[in-house]
Amino acid sequence: AMTEGAKYLDVLVLDGVAVVSIKREPVNSMNLGVWEALLDNLIKMERNRTVKAIVYRSGLKRDVFTAGNDIKELYAPFTSKERNKKFWLAQTTFLARLYKTPLVTIAEIRGACPAGGCILAMCCDHRIAADIKSTKIGLNEVALGIMPPLYWCKVMSKLVGHGRAEAYLKNAIMLDRKHALAVGLFDKLVPLEDLSAVTFALASSLIKLPTTARAITKSVMRKSLADAWEGYGEEEAAITWAELTKPSTIRALKRVLSRLSNNKGKSRSPRSKL
Repeated sequence: AMTEGAKYLDVLVLDGVAVVSIKREPVNSMNLGVWEALLDNLIKMERNRTVKAIVYRSGLKRDVFTAGNDIKELYAPFTSKERNKKFWLAQTTFLARLYKTPLVTIAEIRGACPAGGCILAMCCDHRIAADIKSTKIGLNEVALGIMPPLYWCKVMSKLVGHGRAEAYLKNAIMLDRKHALAVGLFDKLVPLEDLSAVTFALASSLIKLPTTARAITKSVMRKSLADAWEGYGEEEAAITWAELTKPSTIRALKRVLSRLSNNKGKSRSPRSKL
């Protein structure tokens, strides 16, 4: 069954590599439909014997990977406890499964990659980024008056080390491309015009390794965290709803929403959502 969000993904499978373009104009705000489509697609790609790797990229006109979670999914007056639970379960299930998938996964990043985009990228095996000024990455939820989700913090910590992760998280740091490369958030910076070709070539070379040995090694490194994360979905949804319904959170997100609506129509790089 096609999920409502299937329209947000363009999928092209070529020589064992599935190129998944996320396309929800204008900035790939990740709503329930986007997360459901990503989960649905991952399950399909894992079942497809011919697919050995997935590349996630932006299909947007502008240089934005994704602006992160859609604020309308987080602003309590615009949603409900039931929808919020569906939203967190779809998101958490996808991310935990992406983190441990036996497939090779690469994030191809051009432009801003905050929050929800950052965690998607960190769950991949590799991150290749465009060497352009707008390329930035980080979990900057604190700037919006909310806490980054627990396992998002854990994944960042595993990738860059506890001390660095803590400083970035507490201070809502968006790292510029050079800094991100230096600490291992990016594996490689490449000229924008070469980005897709370099990413595809990396995917093609990695799938030449013996599949089973690589997949088992990935599982050894990632499965325990991924399983705990997926198992935490229900509890996380409840904890998050309690946070999102606090008057202070509603006030903070209302300010973000009004800032976003004031910026509509102005050409500037988007502020992160979550």
